[in-house]
Amino acid sequence: MTVEKTRTSSAPSATRTVERALGLLAEVCAEGAISLTDCARRADLSPSTALRLLRTLESADFVARDAQGYFRAGPRLIQLGATALGRESLVGIAEPSLQRIVAASGESAYISILGPGDTALYVGMVEGTHAVRHTSWVGRTVPLEGTAVGVALRGVVPELGYVVRRSSVESDVTAIAAPIRRPGGIAGAVSLVGPDYRIDEQKTRAFGEIVRHEAHAIAEQLGATGRQSSRDHMEVATG
Repeated sequence: MTVEKTRTSSAPSATRTVERALGLLAEVCAEGAISLTDCARRADLSPSTALRLLRTLESADFVARDAQGYFRAGPRLIQLGATALGRESLVGIAEPSLQRIVAASGESAYISILGPGDTALYVGMVEGTHAVRHTSWVGRTVPLEGTAVGVALRGVVPELGYVVRRSSVESDVTAIAAPIRRPGGIAGAVSLVGPDYRIDEQKTRAFGEIVRHEAHAIAEQLGATGRQSSRDHMEVATG
């Protein structure tokens, strides 16, 4: 009987704590950067309670503090939000293109977007058909620097329209990526990933053309015209 009472009384307290934490998280997201005092006031909490909850969120990377002590969205929150947004919009549009890449090459195909910090975030994929294949990295991040998807997301691709990197993140793995352009910028990158021994120079060129073509097909669905893509490419190439 005593145990039952403890459970009953603790449930509202736990719920209230979660509600308060979510309220603080909403205030951080709404402002972009907010002080402890303002965050506590807007969430109708005492500064001590707000600080305790924000520290818990910070330890889980849902919020982060900058050099001035302001609270901002943390890398974990950005990653989750980007993953959800990517899956709901870009991934749905790109799914047929990923399927076609896999059908034509047998290698795994990915959609990536900008992640937290200087990273690329994998938000969607179709697994390859070979017995030895690259398995799902959805939800994982890789550095922009030195990676195929990083170059593609920055839009600095060679004249061929795609970029190739070998053993940049994983040893003996080749990645081929192309940017998905949209009006005003780059929505993401489409890439093909497979083992080096299966992707020689001839296949690299063939697969590169496939990836470039499908990136362009996705871009067209996002409203980017062929003329715009060419102009964006020229601006990058000559800038």
